[in-house]
Amino acid sequence: MATVARVHVRKQSAGLSWFGIFRLGTVQAAIGAIVMLATSLLNRVMVVEYAVMAAVPAALVAWHYAVQLTRALWGHRSDQSARRTPWIVGGLGILALGAILAVDATIMMASPGIASMLLAIVSFTMIGLGVGISGTALLALLASRVSAERKPAAAAISWTMMVAGIVLAAGISSVFLDPFSAPRLAIVSSIVALTAFSLAMLALKGVEDGNPVVHREHSDQQSGDFAEVLGEIWRDREARRFTCFVFVSMLAYSMQDLIMEPFAGLLFDMTPGQSTRLSSLQHGGILIGMLVAGAGGSLYARRFGQNLKLWIVIGCIGSSLMLTSLSFAAIAGSGWPLQANVFGLGLANGIFAVAAVSAMLGLAGKGETSGEGARMGVWGASQAIAFGLGGLSGAIIVDQLRAVTGENAAAFQIVFGVEAILFLVAAFVATGTRLLRPQPSREALER
Repeated sequence: MATVARVHVRKQSAGLSWFGIFRLGTVQAAIGAIVMLATSLLNRVMVVEYAVMAAVPAALVAWHYAVQLTRALWGHRSDQSARRTPWIVGGLGILALGAILAVDATIMMASPGIASMLLAIVSFTMIGLGVGISGTALLALLASRVSAERKPAAAAISWTMMVAGIVLAAGISSVFLDPFSAPRLAIVSSIVALTAFSLAMLALKGVEDGNPVVHREHSDQQSGDFAEVLGEIWRDREARRFTCFVFVSMLAYSMQDLIMEPFAGLLFDMTPGQSTRLSSLQHGGILIGMLVAGAGGSLYARRFGQNLKLWIVIGCIGSSLMLTSLSFAAIAGSGWPLQANVFGLGLANGIFAVAAVSAMLGLAGKGETSGEGARMGVWGASQAIAFGLGGLSGAIIVDQLRAVTGENAAAFQIVFGVEAILFLVAAFVATGTRLLRPQPSREALER
């Protein structure tokens, strides 16, 4: 028994300290800050300042998600490397350079031509590759270096800091971009990208070398070729169900991204400023939900063992209830407590999201031939597809229903109802997945 335990489980250290987890969270914040330039700031500049059709930035953002289908390949390559830090650094470099080139392409759109579009496609391809390479390797590093009981809190810290990076970069950019000009856009965006990259480099220095792998179930994880690894992941019922869970839940999570503010404006007569504050309220709820799930999940794991399924189901069912309430709000109109409803949706979304990421961190090291990077890559690709389809499909369905029925309320009601059902489906899929197997105790390892 002792020999078997040593073959299948290697426990080398107590894992990353809280400071080390915050350092990797800083890298996640840097990724979020740079991505914000392309998916938010440049989207607005193309449409408003340069009068580009809204379909152009939407297609470019969708393309950057499509490029992330390569995440599994990059994760597998990082599994075969002695260290993951070079992959994170390389991916961040590609991401930062792609963001700067995307700014150049946007500025060139002031004079329409094929050159600007070609550069935009190249730059958004680089952004997708950079996010895929750096993000997958970073999550794999977290999965292999963070102790089991700290994974819920590590997921909350990582995702909270990513959101904070987006908010901070957006706030700083908004201050220095006015009055708008092309040189000002180029300078501010370049400073944001280079600052984020530099902070990530400082945060990464020595963090991997000083923290060996905490727990890995199979010592030969990195031996398979890419096709063999993908086959092993898909044959693993637990990994396959979790991939389906990620897709369905993230599809539900992202469908309301592009329709929440139009919903508030069309049915509740909110001004742009009021609908923006409503969006901020939702994101505030997400942050609080993340913190609750992170702290609560870690305390629960320490006392009762790791049952992340409970937290995921709570988040999914809570999200479904809040979306069902929003479908009723479409009928009730201005008398509905919309702010409380949207805040509740954000809270439930935050709980679900952190619990799901925590489960990813826990399941990543359970493959026989697939390492943490390959598994994170598969789930990251599933998430990217869902995000790309979710936001686009939500907006298209609302537009088509409004055109067919001529009623705004019915269109939004149907979409929110579909999202609510998807979250229930995700909860059902999660209940059939052993999201974290119990970890063997120290006493069991020593026997």
